Amino acid sequence: MSTTPAPLPDRSGPGAGAPSAGPVRERGDACPGALRLHAADDGALARIRLPGGLLTVRQAGALARIAEESGDGHLDLTSRGNVQLRGLADGCGGTVAGQLRRHGLLPSDRHDRIRNVAASPLCGVDGWTPDSGPVPGAAPADVQGWARELDELLCSDDAGTDLTELSGRFLFGLDDGRGDIVALRPDVTLIASGAGQAGVCFGTTGPGLRVAAADAPRAAVLAAAEFLAAREACGSTAWRVRELAPGQRPSIARLADRLAAAGISCTPLPGLRPPLGEPPAPGPVTGPGGVCALSVTAPLGRLTVAQWRLALRVAGEKGDRTLRVTPWRGLVVPGLPAQEAPGLLAELAGAGFVTDADSAWHRAGACAGRPGCAKSLADVRADAAACLADGQAAGAAALPVYWSGCERRCGHPGGGPWVDVLATGDGYRVAVQDGRRDTAPRTVTTAGLAGAVAAARTTT
Repeated sequence: MSTTPAPLPDRSGPGAGAPSAGPVRERGDACPGALRLHAADDGALARIRLPGGLLTVRQAGALARIAEESGDGHLDLTSRGNVQLRGLADGCGGTVAGQLRRHGLLPSDRHDRIRNVAASPLCGVDGWTPDSGPVPGAAPADVQGWARELDELLCSDDAGTDLTELSGRFLFGLDDGRGDIVALRPDVTLIASGAGQAGVCFGTTGPGLRVAAADAPRAAVLAAAEFLAAREACGSTAWRVRELAPGQRPSIARLADRLAAAGISCTPLPGLRPPLGEPPAPGPVTGPGGVCALSVTAPLGRLTVAQWRLALRVAGEKGDRTLRVTPWRGLVVPGLPAQEAPGLLAELAGAGFVTDADSAWHRAGACAGRPGCAKSLADVRADAAACLADGQAAGAAALPVYWSGCERRCGHPGGGPWVDVLATGDGYRVAVQDGRRDTAPRTVTTAGLAGAVAAARTTT
């Protein structure tokens, strides 16, 4: 049965939420990009958008070189399936941008920060077909193809509207029907419904519109334009659809008019209820025809250049020469011979990747914390690693957990429930976020943190 995700509190920044006229902000969106770098305590930070999380081995190699030569030797994977480079030296922005352009990672300077596109990372890999949804049993569309086409449209000056006004936080979600991307609560959602069709909606609930799969990327662009029109009409500075009050949110009826004007046929889906699915678990992913993929995650979302290059070598020598960065701070390496998958997975595990859903490190994340972030009240990565190293709260059923150094909770999970571990200056506040309220909040010192986190992760 399809379910609708419960609304979660948005703690993305000051003024976030859904007041009647949208949030009132004293400054514009400062979300970093490949050109607009963020000045952190450990150096400049660049966020490289990877629509659909798609990378060739050549592009991945370029990111490794930039991290090694200009950064701190690490690559951070984000909750949007993007990559961040930290510790960049002063004055290297032009050099970094030039390297990204040469490898197709910065196709448009003007549109860099709006290229936030998350896509189902296992689409076309595991032979999955939906057994529920608008068209039961139908094969999902190629959402990776959607991601490439949507990126081209976003970067085009001929898209029919100036989408550069979108916030760097606005998210397009392309779901192949399994509901994994729906769980991220995108602003504009495309969900494959089989038979060459797709549903498009604002957020993750109906009403929606059914369009031909071939028209889905164009429909997503026009939906973003309708959001900008709705925001302008009510005088809001909202960054996300859910920040607008219900009566001010973009209209499906007006979107239908936009689609018709663009020559896109659509039919109403008044009761659209997209399925709510799970992210790919770490481990081997069996596909048709003796071809396999490996799904792994980065410990606390961070990889060394050596770890990154190992995954790159596996993809280049044994796979189809591509990598997919997932919105769950992981990698999918597709196109591997099934008989070699166990040995390759063991090699990645030996290098420190999370390769087992029963690991305590599975679904565990943390913000940058000290010393990289001036606002952080603790070295949350070190404290998180100490908690996870003893293996408490291991198991696939354990709740996701996220350590935050301050109230901004940068990068926290987009769905629920999850365990919120918030630095207070004297220790941590541990609570389960269930979508409506904090459950069982508890304030502990660092010495008692591992036990408190383990207990919270096993909360039912």
